[in-house]
Amino acid sequence: MSPASPSESPAAESAAPVVEAPSTLAARVLAGARELHPAYFALVMATGIISNACHLLGFRLIALALLWLNVVFYLSLWIMTSIRLRCFTSSFVADLRDHNRGVGFFTMIAGTCVLGSQCQIILARPEIAAGLWVIGLLLWVLLTYTVFTNLTIKHSKPELARGINGGWLVAVVGTQAVSLLGGQVSHYLEPSQQGVLFVSLIFWLGGGMLYVWIISLIFYRYTFFALEPSDLAPPYWINMGAMAISTLAGTVLIDQSPASPLLESLAPFLSGVTLLFWATATWWIPMLIILGVWRHGYRRFPLRYDPLYWGAVFPLGMYTVCTDRLIQVLPLEFLAPLPRAFIYIALGAWALTFCGLIGMLARLVRGPRGNA
Repeated sequence: MSPASPSESPAAESAAPVVEAPSTLAARVLAGARELHPAYFALVMATGIISNACHLLGFRLIALALLWLNVVFYLSLWIMTSIRLRCFTSSFVADLRDHNRGVGFFTMIAGTCVLGSQCQIILARPEIAAGLWVIGLLLWVLLTYTVFTNLTIKHSKPELARGINGGWLVAVVGTQAVSLLGGQVSHYLEPSQQGVLFVSLIFWLGGGMLYVWIISLIFYRYTFFALEPSDLAPPYWINMGAMAISTLAGTVLIDQSPASPLLESLAPFLSGVTLLFWATATWWIPMLIILGVWRHGYRRFPLRYDPLYWGAVFPLGMYTVCTDRLIQVLPLEFLAPLPRAFIYIALGAWALTFCGLIGMLARLVRGPRGNA
């Protein structure tokens, strides 16, 4: 901007219109699209997995209501993302190259596959689920190599303490979501069932290795760098959620092993690693609760709506489902009280976060107050 001319005195400036928030709904929607966080598809992930949990534990009406609500969420987020890509391309690309926001794009993969899992489990529509699996697989290829290539070749990079967080593990969640849905729809793709199950196995193993790489950096950051309450953003719950979805994907592979000679030959390995994943997820829960109390109780960090909180709701629902399915494929009936308790915790967390979302949407529709 050029320097102000002499006529642009302070008095003249005070007489000029004040730039305020967009006053029309269309302008506010555009502003919302511009600022849309790449990780917002965690809303679909959280709603979808809690819907599945409700279905498996007998809350069928709630499960169905959440399914149709999730369809609305999914389509709305793709519309907003398309607007952002079309109208605010530079902002979209900048997020792809950002160490903190770029990994949020992996929620698109996980959200797509979790919605597909809903269609398979609740609606018994494997053809829709298979279509969403193909979309999720394509998104995985596109986003994995776009995001990680950009983060690798960029010249200016943040220090580890500022560049790594629990949100990075959404890359693991997206990978395991592809494995999970592939195993669930493999019977529908019968001519290619062996190939689909092999792909699911490879993604499951690759996702487990990716977790080892990333969690090592996160754990190192937590224990050897100063930690402020603001550093413990809600996605740190993905530390647990990534292992929970890995457990669930493992149970599907165990369940499908009679249909695949390869999986059948690996049955003891699948059971052992799946139990390892569940044990790791369980280990994280007390630790994350303690850190949450420290953040909001001891350090008084304000608790207000943030789209990233959906990344904290998702692991609660996923732990509920993975534990329920683990009981079905391994002789662990004594664990049955866990998912029955966690479903209420997950539903409560979803309801509280949903209230925050409704409040935000109400403010968007109402617009700024006091406009002429």
